[in-house]
Amino acid sequence: MKMSLRGAERRSNLKELSFLRRQESSLFFWIPTFVGKTKNAMPEPALSDKTRLPRSRWSLAMTRAKGLAMTVLFLFFPTITFPFMPDTEIASFQKEIAGKPVGERIALWAEKFVGTPYDPDPLGEYVTKKVIVADERADCMYLSFRAVELAMSLTPEEAVNIALDKRFINRGKLGNNGKVLNYEDRFQYGEDMLDSGRWGREITEELGKVTEITGSRGRGKVKMVSKEDLLKSLRSSKSSSSLNLRDGDFIFFIKAVEKRKVGEIVGHIGIVKIEQRAESREQRAIYLIHAGGVKNKGGEVKKVRFSEYINSMPFIGIR
Repeated sequence: MKMSLRGAERRSNLKELSFLRRQESSLFFWIPTFVGKTKNAMPEPALSDKTRLPRSRWSLAMTRAKGLAMTVLFLFFPTITFPFMPDTEIASFQKEIAGKPVGERIALWAEKFVGTPYDPDPLGEYVTKKVIVADERADCMYLSFRAVELAMSLTPEEAVNIALDKRFINRGKLGNNGKVLNYEDRFQYGEDMLDSGRWGREITEELGKVTEITGSRGRGKVKMVSKEDLLKSLRSSKSSSSLNLRDGDFIFFIKAVEKRKVGEIVGHIGIVKIEQRAESREQRAIYLIHAGGVKNKGGEVKKVRFSEYINSMPFIGIR
């Protein structure tokens, strides 16, 4: 089954939370300090002109010392990551694309995350740290949340307010320190997001032949378009352009019943991005942006051809 966020409108009357700032690793700020101390520990020798190193040789030596310092950091601290985007850049891009359709904005924000390391935390780093913004790493749920929140807002603070509404079955709550108080009330299952109706209109039946499989967690049956039927549609048409997909559509990938671990029906989520090759609709290319990785291991956010992903995916269908 598949869900579209077409026609979604930005919620109004949202309160700004100016005290909430981007959560950043202290190690990020430690790197230049480390290099600075290396330089201070190796001052230019106060020797006579005859023994002083030539300026060019001294510069080369310092460059090598800085390079060695960075190498040591990444050898001993391989998980150091840099912020996704500072708030000023986020706000600038939000204003830049504000006039585009919401689906296109969602796809553009998802694309900004391409290359971001996969979040290996089983709960999600944002949940463990009890924060709204944790852009340094992303799993498929966080990528879905964040792309929509940034697309439907005009400022980083407004995106936080939207997150308090969208990520939670009821509504998120923040403490005085900006930490989330009730992440246990968040959407933890993709099927719950879809069936809530708060993330858009479902268009599964517009994509092809629908198949029913056994549900779980109170759902008797679940509809989906099977991988086999989807591949047939892709092969019978000149390209994936014939599929009724648009920018920002969410694809929910369905796990086989026997592979469910905690009753989950949806095993993965991706976001559609359309790239027009020419004026003709037939020339458009459909991409899937998704956080590809394995918990407790790693991966990264990727942008791949939709047809290629469907062909090799380990799931039995889509919603």
